[in-house]
Amino acid sequence: MEAASSLTSEDQFLCSVCLDVFTHPVTIPCGHNFCKNCITQHWEINEKYKCPICTELFHSRPELRVNTQRCINKGDVPCDVCTETKLKAVKSCLVCLTSYCETHLEPHQRIAGLKRHKLIDPVKNLEDRMCKKHDRPLALFCKTDQMCVCQLCLGTDHKKHNLAPLKKEYEQKKDMMERNATKTQLMIQERRLKIQHMKELVKLSNEEADRETADSVQVFSALIQSVERSLAQLIEMIEENQKRTEKQAEAFIKELEDEISELMKRSAEMEQLSNFEDHLHFLQSFSSLSPAPLTKNWTKVRVHSSFEEAVSLRRAVAQLEETLSEEMKKVCADAELKRVQQFAVDVTLDPETAHAALILSDDGKQVTCGDVKKNLTDNPKRFSASPCVLGKQSFSSGRFYYEVQVKEKTKWELGVARESINRKGQIRVSPSTGLWVIWLKKGNAYRALGEPRVFLSLKSKPQKVGVFVDYEKGLVSFYDVDSATLIYSFTGCKFTEKLYPFFGPCTNDGGTNSATLIISPVSHTD
Repeated sequence: MEAASSLTSEDQFLCSVCLDVFTHPVTIPCGHNFCKNCITQHWEINEKYKCPICTELFHSRPELRVNTQRCINKGDVPCDVCTETKLKAVKSCLVCLTSYCETHLEPHQRIAGLKRHKLIDPVKNLEDRMCKKHDRPLALFCKTDQMCVCQLCLGTDHKKHNLAPLKKEYEQKKDMMERNATKTQLMIQERRLKIQHMKELVKLSNEEADRETADSVQVFSALIQSVERSLAQLIEMIEENQKRTEKQAEAFIKELEDEISELMKRSAEMEQLSNFEDHLHFLQSFSSLSPAPLTKNWTKVRVHSSFEEAVSLRRAVAQLEETLSEEMKKVCADAELKRVQQFAVDVTLDPETAHAALILSDDGKQVTCGDVKKNLTDNPKRFSASPCVLGKQSFSSGRFYYEVQVKEKTKWELGVARESINRKGQIRVSPSTGLWVIWLKKGNAYRALGEPRVFLSLKSKPQKVGVFVDYEKGLVSFYDVDSATLIYSFTGCKFTEKLYPFFGPCTNDGGTNSATLIISPVSHTD
């Protein structure tokens, strides 16, 4: 009976036309199956569209439907019931521990007892789902030993262990895995963003390095030109000294040679006279002897050599070094100012933060202090006691720079403020209260309002002040724009909030401080 059943199951996978296993099997409307090529060629040869098995006649060429029964491909789970021609399994039974193709699965879909069996998607090695010790299905998960067990294991090796049904443990583990997968994806995304941020930083760093290199080349090119000019001047001085020495020596030599010539002439006359033995003739000729030539006392006469110019040369070299040092400082200062000016931003004043006595220009670029407070609605942003105002723009990363004209003012305050600064009542200005500020009081008293306050000794009175901030480095620097010199820097600052430009024109003191603070456009130095 089993052999007959097996033969029948294999016969149904043979094409009745070519008598071989189906190739691209198709089904026609009567339900019979054929190879696609076989039935197509059969109908092309015969005039009528007739089924080769049941001879059912079709009035028009029937539509060919793909037969769902497939032979197995690489990686597919084979049907355990098929013998010679293995078909692809569509389900595996955890009770029978058998995988079935669509045909052999049919009893599980029809017979009541088999319908209760647990069917899953086809899997290989169903024997691995059996307990090796008790030959029962692995239906539970032991959380204590982290392994799958059967029901009989409950009373032996896993007695009193923490156990759960496979499905429940599967759902918990899958849920946990999905949460972990979500968390992992977030971590991956965060790290990709971090990589992108780092790449952007590297790109910015490369761009800044290129700018720094170009600036350094410009600085040292200017320095080399200055050194070459100074060296040329020094060589010219040495050459002039040498020429002067040569000219002086030539003059002395000429004068000495002239004296020698005169002395030799007189010597010849005296030698000739000395040969006279006649007393009368000697005395008569002696009176006609040429007078002794005028000569110089050459004992203390010297030619000033280049060595004797050493003092003046050393003085010249010292002066050259001082000049180069000053020029180097100036070139470096110009380069530093040019570097920070590259981060110039457009800043305007925020009228909502302005003290009631302040007068702002329509374009938000100028501010001065009036004599009378305006009747303004109070708001949390507005300064109530100190005559100051913030910029509209805020910064929470990167670098920024702006310039303010302070010409003709006798008092002013400039810097940056954190967003949470106290704006009501008198303000104690210091980094601890969220203000990084320098000020001018009484016309010549400059201070950096740090902790403690720092007296600033400036060579010249700034007419325009540049403010530069590097948020990440915690740096706030102030520059005298016209002289390109650094006034003061707050370093090691801890910025955790938005920063706003801070402007304090101070009271006008009866008109002596009526000049305006002006936010100026940045003119990049050459």
